[in-house]
Amino acid sequence: MVPPSARLARAALALALCLQHLASAIEVPLDSNIQSELPQPPTITKQSVKDYIVDPRDNIFIDCEAKGNPLPTFSWTRNGKFFNVAKDPKVSMRRRSGTLVIDFHSGGRPEDYEGEYQCFARNDFGTALSSKIHLQVSKSPLWPKEKVDVIEVDEGAPLSLQCNPPPGLPSPVIFWMSSSMEPIHQDKRVSQGQNGDLYFSNVLLQDAQTDYSCNARFHFTHTIQQKNPYTLKVKTTRGVSETTPSFMYPYGTSSSQMVLRGVDLLLECIASGVPAPDIMWYKKGGELPAGKTKLENFNKALRISNVSEEDSGEYFCLASNKMGSIRHTISVRVKAAPYWLDEPQNLILAPGEDGRLVCRANGNPKPMIQWLVNGEPIEASPPNPSREVAGDTIVFRDTQIGSSAVYQCNASNEHGYLLANAFVSVLDVPPRILAPRNQLIKVIQYNRTRLDCPFFGSPIPTLRWFKNGQGNTLDGGNYKAHENGSLEMNMARKEDQGIYTCVATNILGKAEAQVRLEVKDPTRIVRGPEDQVVKRGSMPRLHCRVKHDPTLKLTVTWLKDDAPLYIGNRMKKEDDGLTIYGVAERDQGDYTCVASTELDKDSAKAYLTVLAIPANRLRDLPKERPDRPRDLELTDLAERSVRLTWIPGDDNNSPITDYIVQFEEDRYQPGTWHNHSSYPGSVNSAVLSLSPYVNYQFRVIAVNDVGSSLPSMPSERYQTNGARPEINPTGVQGAGTQRNNMEITWTPLNATQAYGPNLRYIVRWRRRDPRGSWHNETVKTPRHVVWNTPIYVPYEIKVQAENDFGRAPEPDTVIGYSGEDYPKAAPTDVRIRVLNSTAIALTWTRVHLDTIQGQLKEYRAYFWRESSLLKNLWVSKKRQYVSFPGDRNRGIVSRLFPYSNYKLEMVVSNGRGDGPRSEVKEFPMPEGVPSSPRYLRIRQPNLETINLEWDHPEHPNGVLTGYNLRYQAFNGSKTGRTLVENLSPNQTRFTLQRTDPISRYRFFLRARTQVGDGETLVEESPALLNEATPTPAYTKNQVDIATQGWFIGLMCAIALLVLILLIVCFIKRSRGGKYPVRDNKDEHLNPEDKNVEDGSFDYSDEDNKPLPNSQTSLDGTIKQQESDDSLVDYGEGGEGQFNEDGSFIGQYTVKKDKEETEGNESSEATSPVNAIYSLA
Repeated sequence: MVPPSARLARAALALALCLQHLASAIEVPLDSNIQSELPQPPTITKQSVKDYIVDPRDNIFIDCEAKGNPLPTFSWTRNGKFFNVAKDPKVSMRRRSGTLVIDFHSGGRPEDYEGEYQCFARNDFGTALSSKIHLQVSKSPLWPKEKVDVIEVDEGAPLSLQCNPPPGLPSPVIFWMSSSMEPIHQDKRVSQGQNGDLYFSNVLLQDAQTDYSCNARFHFTHTIQQKNPYTLKVKTTRGVSETTPSFMYPYGTSSSQMVLRGVDLLLECIASGVPAPDIMWYKKGGELPAGKTKLENFNKALRISNVSEEDSGEYFCLASNKMGSIRHTISVRVKAAPYWLDEPQNLILAPGEDGRLVCRANGNPKPMIQWLVNGEPIEASPPNPSREVAGDTIVFRDTQIGSSAVYQCNASNEHGYLLANAFVSVLDVPPRILAPRNQLIKVIQYNRTRLDCPFFGSPIPTLRWFKNGQGNTLDGGNYKAHENGSLEMNMARKEDQGIYTCVATNILGKAEAQVRLEVKDPTRIVRGPEDQVVKRGSMPRLHCRVKHDPTLKLTVTWLKDDAPLYIGNRMKKEDDGLTIYGVAERDQGDYTCVASTELDKDSAKAYLTVLAIPANRLRDLPKERPDRPRDLELTDLAERSVRLTWIPGDDNNSPITDYIVQFEEDRYQPGTWHNHSSYPGSVNSAVLSLSPYVNYQFRVIAVNDVGSSLPSMPSERYQTNGARPEINPTGVQGAGTQRNNMEITWTPLNATQAYGPNLRYIVRWRRRDPRGSWHNETVKTPRHVVWNTPIYVPYEIKVQAENDFGRAPEPDTVIGYSGEDYPKAAPTDVRIRVLNSTAIALTWTRVHLDTIQGQLKEYRAYFWRESSLLKNLWVSKKRQYVSFPGDRNRGIVSRLFPYSNYKLEMVVSNGRGDGPRSEVKEFPMPEGVPSSPRYLRIRQPNLETINLEWDHPEHPNGVLTGYNLRYQAFNGSKTGRTLVENLSPNQTRFTLQRTDPISRYRFFLRARTQVGDGETLVEESPALLNEATPTPAYTKNQVDIATQGWFIGLMCAIALLVLILLIVCFIKRSRGGKYPVRDNKDEHLNPEDKNVEDGSFDYSDEDNKPLPNSQTSLDGTIKQQESDDSLVDYGEGGEGQFNEDGSFIGQYTVKKDKEETEGNESSEATSPVNAIYSLA
């Protein structure tokens, strides 16, 4: 007899192994011999859903399938009572299954079979239960007959059309159409609610042009039922008054809603008003759940998918239009039907072993746990001294044969229930090896391989591997033994060949099997084909010399352009290459040599170019990239270095400048090549520095001025020995992702830094307190989360690398912080001082640092434009914010709209988010200067008038007091004097009587308030035909003025005046008279001067004379070709000036004095004599 202590020790060991191997519903192996010998309690494998709705036109199938040994038998209950299947001819049960089939082909009513069904699967070792299946037959009831009267409604009034569909099963899909089956157009004014009703925020006259019918589509019958249509009669009024929003659904200012965890929450707000209100959604005290919210039905519905407890709280919808806003608060409570925390799993025990079944579930309210055994309450089952029920756990001690049973855990609350089956099977089975005996495994040298040895037994056997009958267990170093019986080799070497034995042992005996491992040489193409350029008709040879394991059968095939090559009579395939006789242009392309065995393969590719030119012209080919290096060889093998030698390829008429050596390792990133080092093009050998525990493979790339060659074929592999890490991870940091945790992350070591197998990291942390104790955890991933931490406290953190050879040096300590929570306090004593019409200065009292619950990120000022001080001006109430980083108590908010009412509130923010909001402050902004008019349109109906039309500024920024219109004529580079018109604030049109049909006009228009003039809008009249090609809009009534009689007469008159002027000047000069001359145009003309009165004047500079072919316009300007004179030179000295927007102010004519010029502007503009004076 086995002593109790030894038995308990063996049972504890077996239980530990069992829990490791059987943690996730362990099943008996599929081996038919084992399954026929081992008993297994029933397990439900398929069942219908709990709420099962069926189509009344089809037969009913209620699924229930199970497995076990022996095969289980099935029975059913209906509404809690035994359901005798044999007594009902319409009901049958499928063979070797518990699935019920209810056949209505011979008649019958499906409604007679509605109820609650439950399936029982039994065999000699227990009874398994299905969930309770609530069977219901789909219903599509008819719409009750009703008379629908014509609905009279005032234009602009709200309206809701009720649908009230019949209660179908499942609920029908509702949609609205007209009686002519046209869909009702929906928008933010007209939309369908979730209850199926059709809501009008305000009724328009056009709504009476159709009727409205509610339609219900039923899922199973695929039928659509239509309600009698509503007809609207809209009563019109003289004008529809604008109204503030009010809620049509839900009613009042607040409501509540309960939702279950894991389902979608749908919140809805529908409002009336003129114009139709916009709906916006908010969550009190925070943002809407990120990544799971969706706005639907024109923003009237907010959907939150997969609701969790964190989504509970107060949500509110804000309905607003230009007349005001209103909001409704919805209090959301999240409850939860039961859900699994630990679902009980099948338990296989050996006699005398201990075990336990755990059934942990959560929900809101907390679910009640009830245990059953073989379908009966555990309290009513026969007593079992080896079983103890402790709430959600059943503990088994010293189990014996015959204790097998199926246990059910039922977790339920008012919102639902969960039912799980888990069997306890007590087996007494000696070890058995499930793999074929005397397996032969072949592997290529330096490749990873695995020897499999699946096993079974109860208690769980212990498996060990031995090589060639030696007594040492294989685990560690190059070997890794897995719990499923496999032995993995990271790199198979020649010395690893041999016979491996796996031995499975438990207290009932042992079993063993042998696996023979053979390590083969890799297949390598030592000389592959090379790119060639050959003459048509020549005989090129493509090399393919292969080195392979002689015990493996070698197959060499050729591809052309990645397709199998047909070896015709012009080609000869040899052991080490391919020869093409009489090569032609069709032979040009990519040639690939593929050498393969049953275990591996290698390939090499080259491009063959066929030229139809004489061979003596080949030397004239352009320079190309170099050929790849070849024949790589490793020598001078050392612990941390190796010499790599290669043979350079052809440089293709461009000298090789560099060689780049790359390496690849097969443990961490197999198949990925990394740059190792580079060397001058004059060398073909280099000593490479190596890192410990890396299985290296090298290749070389040649570089010339044209580009890089293809990589060489890889070298043979070289494995360096392992060592302990020399460095620790970098980038260590600790930060909270939730309020009660701290996530420690770092940059892991790469393949050349690991230095050994089984790289792992020792993570240590403690509160930043010398008296605190260190906690540690060893992980393999670059991340570890510490839970149940206080809010935002500092931690000291260390991360040290370790492998199987030892640990890295002691790491440095970094400081991290646990998770933040939302701030608890809001800024107080918020004061606002208006700086100007667009900016304010803020001051506030900072919150206490203890209330921030994290790192202070910034203070935020949320503000929105409540209204404009101008009547009937709609404004956007979009919330904006300005951030003030750091711990500060003042800031400036700019870019505000003048002459508006604003509201503002402040919060403090940390890394988690915003804290509570401060008291809302209201403040008005003073008037400012307006923006430019929206547009300025210029029309020329004829050559005598110009019509101007403009619109008011988009942003008046105050009460408009008028418009300032300035305009000036210009002809080429010459500009006339500026004329000014002050217009009333309501005027948006102006007509200019042209005095000059030749010149164009430039207009400057700006609005003004009491504060000053606003932005200037500049436009020009269209060009005439002889200046440019005008747009059709401006050339409708224009004619060619060069052919007009008045124009010819005008030109003649001007020429005559100029001739007279020249004659007078010549006479006076010939008499020797001296007359005052204004140098540089800086002196005023004296109105009493004799020469001015008779129109004569004298030039002292011949260069300033007007050219004979210059044209003088009626407004006193001269049209000159390519004039470089400044505008000031044509005015009164410094009188010409520019305003703030760069436009020219002043007159382009000579002024006698200020008063005279202002009084005679119009007369001077039409006088040819005054035009001549203006040139002086």
